[in-house]
Amino acid sequence: MKNIENPLIVRQMLNKVPQVTIFFWIIKIMATTVGETAADYLTFNLNWGLTATTIVMAVLLIITLFFQFRSNRYVPSIYWLVVVLISVVGTLVTDNLTDNLGVPLLTSTIVFTILLVGTFIFWFASERTLSIHSIFTTKREAFYWLTILFTFALGTAAGDLLSEDMNLGYLKSGIIFVAMIALVTIAYYLFKLNGVLAFWIAYILTRPFGASLGDFLSQSRHNGGLGLGTTGTSVIFLVIILCLVIYLTKTRIDNRK
Repeated sequence: MKNIENPLIVRQMLNKVPQVTIFFWIIKIMATTVGETAADYLTFNLNWGLTATTIVMAVLLIITLFFQFRSNRYVPSIYWLVVVLISVVGTLVTDNLTDNLGVPLLTSTIVFTILLVGTFIFWFASERTLSIHSIFTTKREAFYWLTILFTFALGTAAGDLLSEDMNLGYLKSGIIFVAMIALVTIAYYLFKLNGVLAFWIAYILTRPFGASLGDFLSQSRHNGGLGLGTTGTSVIFLVIILCLVIYLTKTRIDNRK
């Protein structure tokens, strides 16, 4: 009986993470942008403050993760809601360290890099794979979401480090990260870079790119942005994400094995 049930469980759990398609990257980048702008909107525009915003968003993330872990298959609405919320929380973690505790962005970048690398090491030592196509156990999914959280926190710190501390500005910082993503893409398609390695490098780099993009769109022209504001930028991107998630739910094109 045990040998009959286990393959069924594995087959069901393979759908917990979507296939990596163009829609995956589009929604991911937009989610990272929303993470930056929504955190600023709640903290400053609504005057919630960093502490209250962090608590509220962390609770919402925990609730959503509960439903994500309970599900035995990939559900676009739940999965991408987790990504959006974890993007916001990752941003807030870095903002709290910087604004409330006075931790330099360089220090945050180094610390989150160490934490991320450490998570990868423990994940691989435990499961012998880092492939997102093998997320079919609760343990692997826990490693997966912890990794995602650290990529968002690291990306926020690294993006702010380049654009603010190094005075490169949001546009130049965004261009730098796009160039790095392009190099990874070229290495993967032309020089056969390992697919798992290429995925995680690209995933990490899209976070600071999204953060730079969000700041560039939302910040005032005086501060080097386009002046769309956090409200406008967040609403536009959330609407696009919602439309794409509805499309994926109906077509299931990112759920084909």
